[in-house]
Amino acid sequence: MTEPAHPPNAQPPHGLPALWEKLTGPQRRAIARVLVSRSVARDINREFADTRTFGERVSDRIASFGGSWPFIGFAFLALILWVILNSVILARRGEAFDPYPYILLNLILSMLAALQAPVIMMSQNRQSARDRLEAAHDYEVNLKAELEIQALHEKLDALRARDWAALVEMQQQQIQLLQRLLERATGESA
Repeated sequence: MTEPAHPPNAQPPHGLPALWEKLTGPQRRAIARVLVSRSVARDINREFADTRTFGERVSDRIASFGGSWPFIGFAFLALILWVILNSVILARRGEAFDPYPYILLNLILSMLAALQAPVIMMSQNRQSARDRLEAAHDYEVNLKAELEIQALHEKLDALRARDWAALVEMQQQQIQLLQRLLERATGESA
């Protein structure tokens, strides 16, 4: 099951309402998911496929078949058979139902193109919508990754600062020990 596109707790982090208002929807969702440690990733293909109507699924199948090599082969074979049937076989008997210049064939091909073009355009429009949804999702994922990387950098900087402070303190202790040893050495030699 996919998680909702808008997390229910997408409220501004405490003390940042002015900055929160300047953020876009995807930025707010990514930040909200970072704050609650939720995943941004989701299956766009399944999410998009689940929302298609019956007509949209049919047009996608027609478009995928109409733009394939099997369709081109089938259409080419049908055209060759039509021409051979009407020009060679039936023309000899005087029974050709569509003699040269194949006006009926031209009509059928024009109707096929007139019906196939809008179906393919509908499918392409849906593909464009899916691509936009995927791009928005990629943006959210990249934004969350960027925020997570920034948080890791801040943690590393904090660790480095803590370790640096510990090293400075150890150095101070070593300097004090060296001073005591120096004082003892100078006191014993005097």
